[in-house]
Amino acid sequence: MSCPQQYIEAWERHAFRTTEIGFSMQKNIVQKIGNVALVVSNYDEAIAFYTQKLRFNLVEDTDLGDGKRWVLVSPPNSNGTNLLLAQAKGEEQIAAVGDQAGGRVFLFLQTNDFWRDYEAMKANDITFLEAPRVEAYGTVVVFQDLYGNKWDLLQLNNDPSVG
Repeated sequence: MSCPQQYIEAWERHAFRTTEIGFSMQKNIVQKIGNVALVVSNYDEAIAFYTQKLRFNLVEDTDLGDGKRWVLVSPPNSNGTNLLLAQAKGEEQIAAVGDQAGGRVFLFLQTNDFWRDYEAMKANDITFLEAPRVEAYGTVVVFQDLYGNKWDLLQLNNDPSVG
């Protein structure tokens, strides 16, 4: 899989700026975001929602002892970031369940067939906060997960990594 040209150009612009302020430019750096933690109320209900309602794959569910688990889910055929379902502990984490982004869209589920996935999500009783809309960048709709976190279902125009 190759990186879209727009990301390469953005990286080069950033690398040039950081070189100007004294950082060395290393083109051989390979980095990615492997997992994004999502604080949930309950492991099993979160797994059920993501695997049954959103049709994600359960990548891993490992018991770590003391009631903790390492639970990873990802969209079908995803080759990128996993969602780490982390059960809330303590008042601060419990308060963050469903509002990790302060009311903004938190996560973006990118697809190669917006209408297929939108219809499947409707059939699975996913809560949508608006009607689908076509923007200059693609087709998008905002939906909520079982805790109220806002997501975008998004199909970008001219995205070489899908379709």
